[in-house]
Amino acid sequence: VKSHLIPHLPKHDVVDMITGIGGSKSIDSVSSAPYGNALVLPISYAYIKMMGNEGLPFSSVIAMLNSNYMMTRLKDHYKILFVNEMSTLKHCAHEFIVDLREYKAKGVEAIDVAKRLQDYGFHAPTLAFPVPGTLMIEPTESENLEELDRFCDAMISIKEEINALVAGQPKGQILKNAPHSLEDLITSSNWDTRGYTREEAAYPLPFLRYNKFWPTVARLDDTYGDMNLICTCPSVEEIANETE
Repeated sequence: VKSHLIPHLPKHDVVDMITGIGGSKSIDSVSSAPYGNALVLPISYAYIKMMGNEGLPFSSVIAMLNSNYMMTRLKDHYKILFVNEMSTLKHCAHEFIVDLREYKAKGVEAIDVAKRLQDYGFHAPTLAFPVPGTLMIEPTESENLEELDRFCDAMISIKEEINALVAGQPKGQILKNAPHSLEDLITSSNWDTRGYTREEAAYPLPFLRYNKFWPTVARLDDTYGDMNLICTCPSVEEIANETE
């Protein structure tokens, strides 16, 4: 490490007390693991050993079964890329791609669906990869049928919300305002003008009344955030003055 960078070497709140590593001008730790994800290889090795010669390939079979089950449930509601476009291709592998590009001209984008899924209790699937304007769904082998159906029900419900927005119905704005945090539902005073109710925002499906995961923040402007970096570290001028 160059001498002028030594004061900025990373440190850790716990490990520093033991080893004394870290620079005098270092910021606080940004991860609970000071040496990275050291267990990633042992976990993978343990998984392979536990599955065994028969279980490991069988897990791939289950992953493909799960993926094709979900694709079959959703294909009448969404366009699925690379499937059924050729007469010889009727199935997907361990993942499939939901194409949302046809709705962009009407104001609906894949990011809207990704954010709305948070209201249904799901982290968004892979967004805009490998095709922009799409969601790539990969259920893996570890989810049970109940969870697969829960996700499919959420996606089908969101399709109805997409249809509402495309048709110009006020309820369709629920997509553009998602996700809805608990603070948003309680403190916001503009619900009379939103075009949909608090209940529709927070509990679009019955199962959410008994098992609700609340988003921690409401809608953010991703494009603005990407183009306007906000840094809490000292400015270049402050660091330069300290060096002098």
